[in-house]
Amino acid sequence: MIQFFYENLPETVNTKYTVWLEDIILSEEKKLGEINYIFCDDEYLLKVNQDYLQHDYYTDIITFDYVKGKTISGEIFVSLQRISENASTLSKNYEEELRRVLAHGILHLCGYKDKTEEEELLMRSKEDFYIAKYTKSF
Repeated sequence: MIQFFYENLPETVNTKYTVWLEDIILSEEKKLGEINYIFCDDEYLLKVNQDYLQHDYYTDIITFDYVKGKTISGEIFVSLQRISENASTLSKNYEEELRRVLAHGILHLCGYKDKTEEEELLMRSKEDFYIAKYTKSF
């Protein structure tokens, strides 16, 4: 089950993304467990970053992996404020940037990393693929 929660923000993300996110999981030959997206602002996510990862910087997403075998579960914290700023900085559409970050979290839970240049290229390729699939399907 995929659920959306909000910290310090009104509910703004449409649950229409649920079917698409589930499709990503199935396309990666995984099973859906429990995934919680927690949408928040920059300050909330900065505190999570400091408290749990000992990082002192802003980010758009932090994924906590609770995967067991092929069953995908986790908590995905997303700063909608950072997504908005990134979309503006990159001259991207907000909705597309949001979809990229939502897919990014799921792909992390599916086992994809982005620490090296090669891993990052594969992650971007997967994000682009699933964003295009969303655009065609929904």
